[in-house]
Amino acid sequence: MQADHPVFAKIFAPINRRWGTWRGLVRTVLAQLQLATGGLDDFKLRRPEGVRRVVFVCRGNICRSSFAHQLATSYGLPAASLGLKTKTGVRSPAAAVEAAARAGVDMDLHRATDLKDFEVKPGDLFLVMEPGQAIELRERLGGRQDVSISLLGLWCPVSMPHLHDPFSLSGDYFDTVFMRIDQAVCALVRELRRSAQVGRNEALAA
Repeated sequence: MQADHPVFAKIFAPINRRWGTWRGLVRTVLAQLQLATGGLDDFKLRRPEGVRRVVFVCRGNICRSSFAHQLATSYGLPAASLGLKTKTGVRSPAAAVEAAARAGVDMDLHRATDLKDFEVKPGDLFLVMEPGQAIELRERLGGRQDVSISLLGLWCPVSMPHLHDPFSLSGDYFDTVFMRIDQAVCALVRELRRSAQVGRNEALAA
C-alpha cells in the first residue's frame, strides 16, 4: 500500500499531530535517551542568576524560536532570537503566523536573524530546540565562557529536549509544538524571576 493510503493516514495521524512526523517521534525518543543517560548534562542551566538575556535559537528563526521570542518579550523578559542557518530579514511563513495568532501571539512583524548577524552579549542564555543545535551552537560560539546554552524543552512539564520543527507540517502540529513552547517559556520565566530576585538582577526580576 502507498504511504498516503487511508489506512496509513489513520495510523500516522496521532503521531503527526503530537510529533510532527514519525521522524519527529524517533528524534524525540533518541533525545530522551540522551537526557536519561547524562548525554545532555552539559546543556543544563547551572547558574540562572547569571542570565541577563534569553536568546531563542532554531534553524530558520521563523517558527519555533520566533514564537518563543515573542512570548518571552510579552512576559517582560529581555529576549532575542536567531537562526543557525537562515537569511536575515526573512518573514515567518503564514502557517507559523496563523498558529501563533491562535495562541494569542502576534508574529506579523518578526524577521529572521542569522547567527553571523547577531551580537552576542555576556550573560546571554541561548535556548535551542534540539540537541544537535546545542552542539553546533557551542562550536560556533567558540567555547565562550560568559554565555550559557540550554535546551528550551527541558522546561516543559515533562522534559522534551527535542522540539521538532513544525515548518511545512500540519496546523495541528504547529498548535502542539507552540503549546509546548508556551509551557516551557512560562516555566523558564518563573525560574529566572526567582533567581533574579535572589541575585538582584533587576532586568529579569521586573
